[in-house]
Amino acid sequence: MTRFHLHLVSDSTGDTVHSVARACLVQFENSEAIEHIWSMVRTKAQIERVVNGVGANPGVVLYTLVDESLRAPLVDGCRRLQIPAIPVLDPVIAALGAYLGSRARGLPGQQHTLDSEYFQRIDAMTFALNHDDGQSAWGWNDADVILVGVSRTSKTPTCIYLANRGIKAANLPLVPGTAAPPELFKLTRPLVVGLTNDPERLIQVRRNRLTQLKQEDHTDYTDIEAVREEVAAGRRLFTEHQWPVIDVTRRSIEETAAAVLKLLARKRGVEDA
Repeated sequence: MTRFHLHLVSDSTGDTVHSVARACLVQFENSEAIEHIWSMVRTKAQIERVVNGVGANPGVVLYTLVDESLRAPLVDGCRRLQIPAIPVLDPVIAALGAYLGSRARGLPGQQHTLDSEYFQRIDAMTFALNHDDGQSAWGWNDADVILVGVSRTSKTPTCIYLANRGIKAANLPLVPGTAAPPELFKLTRPLVVGLTNDPERLIQVRRNRLTQLKQEDHTDYTDIEAVREEVAAGRRLFTEHQWPVIDVTRRSIEETAAAVLKLLARKRGVEDA
């Protein structure tokens, strides 16, 4: 295992450079990055602190600084230290500028401005929290998406992720022996999506959850035959109402959300196929 220092420098929250770094690092199995996150860097004094930090722990520098007066001293400092400094946004900004025939403004933090999209995301987050786990069924028709599935099929985190994209998402757990609320079958606006999971994988997830809660795990909740029937009953419900189904067994939250967004685009006629 190769361990190395990785400095992530941003003039905003650092989310972008952190995501890019993670997406790249997973391609290197035998490497582990010791991350140093330098966010909200907007003055030359802060750049000096970054360069000193890089000197104390030499390693690769990834940055998303758009202000040239800050980029230059960072690059110069890294050059003196003989450390690579990689501007992760430059290729995209350059290509967009060439295509659009215009120049980038060079203003930091513009993706986090308090515009209509920002307030739409906040509204969607509030909606997801208020309609989590089957709550407030009376408001379901205001949702964009409703996720339905048995316990531990990643319904809540997927809704939160979708809310971060401005999508109003509610979720409903399917409980053995309990009928789904009638409001679910009267909806006219939302896309209803069924989430399912492999029974054996589901049992592992549930046992881990019960262990965290220090609860007994020898119940129908983790019994293989009971779980198989629970999953099968869910699938029958999805088929009966012709709801699209996503198997989350080998999907991350991000992948499940991406699949939901694709289904929603098709419903809205934004995407062909």
